[in-house]
Amino acid sequence: MTMTTNDITAKLQQAIGLLEQRFFEREELIRLLLLGVLSSENVLMVGPPGTAKSQLARTLAELFGGGKFFDYLLTRFTTPDEIFGPVSLQRLKQDEYVRRTDGYLPAADFAFLDEIFKANSAILNSLLSILNERMFFNGGDKQLVPLVFLMAASNELPEENEQLAALYDRFLLRYEVEYLKTIASYERMFDAPSGPLPALLSVRDILDIRERAERVELPEPMVYMLFQLKTALEENEYVLSDRRWKKIGTVWRTSAALHGRSAVSVWDTVFTPHMLWDFPEDLGPLRELFDGVFQEALKREMERELPLEEYDRIARKWLEREDELHSFQFKRELGASMPKEAAERLRRQLDECRAELEDAARALAKKLTAWQQREQQLADWVRAQNVLLLHPDAYAVKFSRLRILGERTLQTLQGLYRTINDKDIPGFAYDYTL
Repeated sequence: MTMTTNDITAKLQQAIGLLEQRFFEREELIRLLLLGVLSSENVLMVGPPGTAKSQLARTLAELFGGGKFFDYLLTRFTTPDEIFGPVSLQRLKQDEYVRRTDGYLPAADFAFLDEIFKANSAILNSLLSILNERMFFNGGDKQLVPLVFLMAASNELPEENEQLAALYDRFLLRYEVEYLKTIASYERMFDAPSGPLPALLSVRDILDIRERAERVELPEPMVYMLFQLKTALEENEYVLSDRRWKKIGTVWRTSAALHGRSAVSVWDTVFTPHMLWDFPEDLGPLRELFDGVFQEALKREMERELPLEEYDRIARKWLEREDELHSFQFKRELGASMPKEAAERLRRQLDECRAELEDAARALAKKLTAWQQREQQLADWVRAQNVLLLHPDAYAVKFSRLRILGERTLQTLQGLYRTINDKDIPGFAYDYTL
């Protein structure tokens, strides 16, 4: 029986809770791994040995019904037989060079490869096709690989090597893993549960989400956000391959499908910084660049509820005519003479200005008041937009920034009205202290 998206998100939240009971200070990594599983994107963890990377991979597989699991520690001397299976002697007698893959990577549903960048050239070509196309060239046959998810680890990043660079590019999701830092984590570590976990989801559920993702639209505003992010990165000398940009869009669509959306939302993009870096130290600057693009995209997406652009347009329109209208108002109060046609034109503009500023200020104040009330339950609303979010409160702050932008525009509208008309908007009130 096919589960609904609500059923799957509920199971994912349960899975997160079970994993966090065993793996401490890995909250963000756990969510990133689950997103990788659902979107069929390989995850690379960079960090020292002894940080429970392989254990996390095996435990994650248990949550999805186990399936066939393959893990291996690669060295420079690892042979293709150890990864892809030995050559079949029976087939060799028939002049066919075919491997027996059962029990090896080409037959696995879940896999973990440690020290991935120690793979030698004899392994790399076959590994690349498995990672990207889920295809293994076994002799003269193309063998579809049932691999649902591959997680890899390395103590170091690849050196200047074209083949290793191609391998690195196949890992869209990247995370730097460190040793535990807090005493609370060390205290909990000795009492952490270690028994098998229940199978909360199945491979069929993963495939179902992926099928739904194929039908999800990547709307024009989100394509624009992707291009805006690409431009911002390149201006700061960060360059990603077209393959990675396309895969980022695929992950966004998977997130949308997971949450029952027919089109990608800005909330489906929140893990993007972990898809951008080549060096762990670049994550901070890249996150800052992404946050700026995200804030602009959020503003555009919420334009229907808080159309700041429209009110900004009204403010800019009358700011351009402020001096002329204020001068006209001053001359009229002094009784100074003016050409009749010019006076009539300015009088009509003044009436239009007065009415438009009053209407805009009142409408914006009403929307901002409703926005303030919404902020009180905003964390729960944000959490519903993406169940994998680790800190919904941090994203709720971004909504507060939109309100602050709106309040600045409202102050501009009020100031314009006061300057031009020498009085406040009649009967208008808004509490800026909330």
